[in-house]
Amino acid sequence: MGASASRCRAARVPAPEPEPERALDLSQMPPELLLVVLSHVPPRTLLGRCRQVCRGWRDLVDSQALWLLILARDHSATGRALLQLARSCQSPSRNARPCPLGRFCARRPIGRNLIHNPCGQEGLRKWMVQHGGDGWVVEENRTTVPGAPSQTCFVTSFSWCRKKQVLDLEEEGLWPELLDSGRIEICVSDWWGARHDSGCMYRLLVQLLDADQTVLDKFSAVPDPIPRWNNNVCLHILMSWT
Repeated sequence: MGASASRCRAARVPAPEPEPERALDLSQMPPELLLVVLSHVPPRTLLGRCRQVCRGWRDLVDSQALWLLILARDHSATGRALLQLARSCQSPSRNARPCPLGRFCARRPIGRNLIHNPCGQEGLRKWMVQHGGDGWVVEENRTTVPGAPSQTCFVTSFSWCRKKQVLDLEEEGLWPELLDSGRIEICVSDWWGARHDSGCMYRLLVQLLDADQTVLDKFSAVPDPIPRWNNNVCLHILMSWT
């Protein structure tokens, strides 16, 4: 009788389960080191999420030290200028909560257009309007406007149409000591024009208000009307004050 060959079966040994990684608790770090770590987090995340973690994180996010560290990391000419501006126009209380520099870093109000929906790319959103004739509409520009975020424009009708927008400069990232320092320049710029077969009249009024809506300063422009049968001319108005 022949011997039967035995078959060897390899035993299956289950792979060991990896040990769960221990989460790094940043709250155990010394505040000085945690401040440096947080300075690499985007400003909006600091204000919207990190500030909600615990009281210790909130105190760091609300401190001027964190935001000055963030500003100091930008070595460009603009960054150095912003850091110098922030240092020289700090709030009277260095322990003010929350620190206004947080919104300043998040909103970056210096050097950008603070007007919302300036060219009508979102229709009449953010504008308070008073319609005359057939009212306001938004159309494509007939003449290219250099530097505009959108080649669209607000168009009026055959009667006076008005639109207004109110900006809260503190909500945009500025604060009273900075506004009162005389070291920043507020610029207002606008383009206006007429169809080739229709004349038009244009008025511009800009008012600087305090918290009680009292007018602190104002500027008005009343340029000469554009006559009928023009060449689709577009005119530019620019004003500024400190």
